[in-house]
Amino acid sequence: MDRRNFLHAATTTAATFAGLAASPLARAQAPGLSAALTERGSVLATRGPMTDRALPRNAAAAPGQRYRPAFRFGLGGTQIGNIFAALSDAQAQAVLQAAWDAGVRHFDTSPFYGYGLSEYRLGHFLRGKHPDDYVVSTKVGRMLQASRGPLPNAALWVQPAPMAYRYDFTAAGARRSVEDSLQRLGLPKIDIVYIHDLSPDNSELPGTWRDHFAVAAGTGGAMGELARMRDQGMIGGWGFGINTPDAAVLAAESDVPTPDVVLLACQYSILDHEVALSRTFPALQRKGISVVVGTPLNDGFLGGRNRYHFSDQIPAGAADKRARLAVVADRHGIDIRTAALQFAVAPAVVSAIIPGARAPGQVQANVASMRVTIPASFWESLRREGLISRQAPVPA
Repeated sequence: MDRRNFLHAATTTAATFAGLAASPLARAQAPGLSAALTERGSVLATRGPMTDRALPRNAAAAPGQRYRPAFRFGLGGTQIGNIFAALSDAQAQAVLQAAWDAGVRHFDTSPFYGYGLSEYRLGHFLRGKHPDDYVVSTKVGRMLQASRGPLPNAALWVQPAPMAYRYDFTAAGARRSVEDSLQRLGLPKIDIVYIHDLSPDNSELPGTWRDHFAVAAGTGGAMGELARMRDQGMIGGWGFGINTPDAAVLAAESDVPTPDVVLLACQYSILDHEVALSRTFPALQRKGISVVVGTPLNDGFLGGRNRYHFSDQIPAGAADKRARLAVVADRHGIDIRTAALQFAVAPAVVSAIIPGARAPGQVQANVASMRVTIPASFWESLRREGLISRQAPVPA
């Protein structure tokens, strides 16, 4: 997740959130979004006929497929790392408990999230639970180090652990980072490790992302070392956690260690999916690499917030498209968050989605959305009105 975009969002004013609708169309035609959800932790109501089915799981990887986590629905860990606003330890544990009680068994975190705070809190929650009963993913690429001075990204992480960081995509850095994460989490192994933010949109990287990719891919780089750790049983699989597809596609199409799974944030949603369908997904599928979709709600935008991909800069046309989606959803008796979550998990290459949550009610609503039966006529209407690609997979 790009620091530049995070800092845009961190400076968002109350005026920006004055209403959900940024256009007359959105104000006039979005009954599901008529009340502004301006507070962090607010919840858009789940609508539609509900079943009691369990959250989806993956079958074992088929021939030609690489790593696929067992659980297809997870929880992102930025909020329990105090992104933009502090959660107490008790509040963080309440979110995790609500997720567990609702059947969530896939948890994503990173040393970057609160400078170890998210990992500490997740590890505390998982203590006493059997490692075979859940999936944990974390990340490498930033090495934490204790700091007594002003902490970086003060507008992003509120009351983080007293740590600074430096970028390191070497083999030694990857191994040390995994070992540190194992200690913070208190786990015997980590299921998935992503190389974090090795992406053109990361303006913080010294030099170009390709320079760092060459380090990660070369002899003595993080990619080969993560493959060795996988083969040694320290981790279950590895890949990239990125906001643009560049590094994952380059790895899939080059003679370098092949990732097992990639976390694509800000790249596949009901609002924006054409590039992923035409370019990214086919490149990964050819190598048997599965995808975990981050930000399936466009960082809360499809849950009602006027925030898009960690920024208060809403892309042109996004508010109107959200309003049109809400109108069609209302006509079919469902809500757009439910449609967005089920849409994101539908492609065969997608092995999981990991929406975040700041409050127990949010994670409970997200889980409820996965149990709604969406009529086929809804997806047909979206295709007919040009709101989703005709090639986009939809739930059966």
